[in-house]
Amino acid sequence: MGGGCGVRVMDGREERGAGMTIMQIGAVGVLGALLAVQFKASKAEYAVYVSVAVGIFLFFCIVQRLGFFVDVVSRLKSYINVDVAYVQTMLKMVGLTYIAEFASGICKDAGHQAIAVQIETFCKLTILALGMPVLLALFEAIREFMA
Repeated sequence: MGGGCGVRVMDGREERGAGMTIMQIGAVGVLGALLAVQFKASKAEYAVYVSVAVGIFLFFCIVQRLGFFVDVVSRLKSYINVDVAYVQTMLKMVGLTYIAEFASGICKDAGHQAIAVQIETFCKLTILALGMPVLLALFEAIREFMA
């Protein structure tokens, strides 16, 4: 995983310098928030633009961290016999959660709480729907074990 916003771990050792550290990410977030506050009094729409721009930047850093997570899950999958569909479902759930949080946060920053809540609710219901086949498979395994 080249570039990125974080530390990469390969075979139990960390590679530093592969991206931004939490200190740098925190500094970008705080500076972006301070800049947005400065604009909020005179040009409220610019404050939203700054918040969205900083949010998008941080979102891409999160996506790169998720790439690391996907790599680790793939390696874990090789150690145990797990159906690929379960791993894919879990990764979809993680991705949906981050996307919903990001979109909801932007809506909240823009002052649209109702839309943010609807995004969060839709995400929760989508994750619930994605988890149903896994739950059914679990109940099936329990039923076979008890028979």
